[in-house]
Amino acid sequence: VQLQASGGGLVQSGGSLRLACVVSGDYHSISSMGWYRQAPGKQRELVARMTSSGDQDYAASVKDRFTITRDSAKNAAYLHMNSLKPEDTAVYYCNGVGYLQGRGWSPGRNFNSWGQGTQVTVSS
Repeated sequence: VQLQASGGGLVQSGGSLRLACVVSGDYHSISSMGWYRQAPGKQRELVARMTSSGDQDYAASVKDRFTITRDSAKNAAYLHMNSLKPEDTAVYYCNGVGYLQGRGWSPGRNFNSWGQGTQVTVSS
């Protein structure tokens, strides 16, 4: 399973960006997709997550500014970021959790995969 993230860039404070994450590969199902970020010198933190049932979680610092959506037909998840602040500057990573279909004698198993990071820089 591969996750391809895109959409980062440089934006002024108050601006907007949309990140995209596309899942590819031979998997059976996705149970959740999420976005995490890691700023220099800090630990990676959850930004937003959506489950297959549509439940959403957001970090308190981004609630009401960021929205996670999905396009099931495209196997994609998006992070819509509005009212960006300099403290949102970080490398953003997408994450996918799901299930791999078994083949032959090999049983199915869960997967937890990460995309490559995409840099988001917000200037003041």
